[in-house]
Amino acid sequence: MYPIERVEPLNAEVTRMVVSAPEIARKIRPGQFIMLRIDEVGERIPLTMNDCDPEAGTVTIVFQAVGATTMRLAQMKPGEALLDFAGPLGNPTELEGAKRACVIGGGLGTAIAYPQAKWLYEHGVEVDVITGFRNVDLVLLEDEIDACSTRQIIMTDDGSNGNKGLVTQALQQRIDEGADYDLVLAVGPVIMMKFVAATTKPYGIKTLVSMNPLMIDGTGMCGGCRVKVGDEYLHACVDGPDFDGHLVDYDDAMRRGVMYRSFESAARDAAEGRDCNGGADGTAPADGERKGA
Repeated sequence: MYPIERVEPLNAEVTRMVVSAPEIARKIRPGQFIMLRIDEVGERIPLTMNDCDPEAGTVTIVFQAVGATTMRLAQMKPGEALLDFAGPLGNPTELEGAKRACVIGGGLGTAIAYPQAKWLYEHGVEVDVITGFRNVDLVLLEDEIDACSTRQIIMTDDGSNGNKGLVTQALQQRIDEGADYDLVLAVGPVIMMKFVAATTKPYGIKTLVSMNPLMIDGTGMCGGCRVKVGDEYLHACVDGPDFDGHLVDYDDAMRRGVMYRSFESAARDAAEGRDCNGGADGTAPADGERKGA
């Protein structure tokens, strides 16, 4: 069992949870994820590490209550425990060698991008962090990112923070201003990552994207997390989750991402006590969270 030490709402939709997992905390690196299961009848879901404290033996995860499991998870309290909390899984993000980087987070992807920005900043890299949200009320980790970035730019769809626009517009502006990036890392909705990669490609800037497909076991056995990269299919859980942003087939990823939407809806309805066709028995891919995206 893995005790929950702290639970904190970051906004009306997103929760931060600190879990006691000493062995994982000593080993996990930015970009890696864990697979958790609440209890014996629960499904396994992947969530990317938001932070860790090796000395305290804790791992922090951030998630949005959008699926059956994350809705249950958001209701849990300190003192309760998770049955399974397996990791670290996946490969750490390749951050070594960068001198000037731009880390881009879209919505909840900001929580996943944070540890990469923190690592880069702590290792002497000049780091711009660009994040995008629907409105100012959904902005995440502003103070934390401010403490580990050279420059922070927050964009909102509706301009409610006084800075209306898309993350790609801010990225293009920084490139036009002479920001000589040698690394761009994007984490967020697939469509956002697609256009970030399209923005950097003409300049030949190394661009990594963190893919978040449907994932069942996290070990490469099920094949559910296939991502088309160049001419081959790779597994996000063992080959990723980071891939060359200029080689990913984003349209294929978006098609695969909606394959089980009806199952997710049925499981969410069941979790909320609504009558629905089909059920959530832990065997269906019921949670729409998928690594925090």
